[in-house]
Amino acid sequence: MFATASLPMYDWPEIRAATDAFWAALARHAGLVGELTRNDAYDALWRDPALIFSQTCGYPFTHEFRDKLNYIATPHYEAEGCEGAKYSSFIFARSGQFKSGKPAINSMDSMSGMLALKLVFPTLAQPLITGSHVASLAAVQSGQADVCAIDAVVVALARRHRPHLLQGLHEIARSPLVPGLPFVTRSGDVTQLREALRKAFADPSLADARKAMMMTGFSILPTGAYDVIHQREAEL
Repeated sequence: MFATASLPMYDWPEIRAATDAFWAALARHAGLVGELTRNDAYDALWRDPALIFSQTCGYPFTHEFRDKLNYIATPHYEAEGCEGAKYSSFIFARSGQFKSGKPAINSMDSMSGMLALKLVFPTLAQPLITGSHVASLAAVQSGQADVCAIDAVVVALARRHRPHLLQGLHEIARSPLVPGLPFVTRSGDVTQLREALRKAFADPSLADARKAMMMTGFSILPTGAYDVIHQREAEL
């Protein structure tokens, strides 16, 4: 079966070969064919009725795409700020004494870049919308903004591949832990895809790819696990 699939959330060029290898093996274990689709408007694929496999942020999963994307599993990442299937965001500023200022936010529907920051600083000024975590870091470095919240996995990728992105920035806080970015489908067989994931994480030929992607395993969280995002938002 031909598969429409994407893995857009941590698809840095530095680990793209590993991402492709992981998907190729996962597709093989699931009896699927087809390469990953890469599109700057990656949320367009989440709207595609033919979508077999993808990964999304928890905020759109619980808001715009609630009851439209079917949950498969939540990967675990070997990164500081991650605990099993949960993750947090690092709050960065140019000074360790930050109190107030203009925030840089990758997107208004981002758990890790928007809501995570609001959970730490509920009354910040109107944000600068940057379009990506990398751009948010650059905005704070350059003085266009004063503070940003960055996904823990992105921080780990930056430390490994682009340490210059963090130069001159100070971690001043961390957001509360929430469930990590889920694997999802619109038209795929969830049971089949979960079994393919089990095989992919047990596949010794994928050890290097998993290490490059910082993935160590996955959990199948109970129904309603992501409702904590709504609960955190309501607390504001």
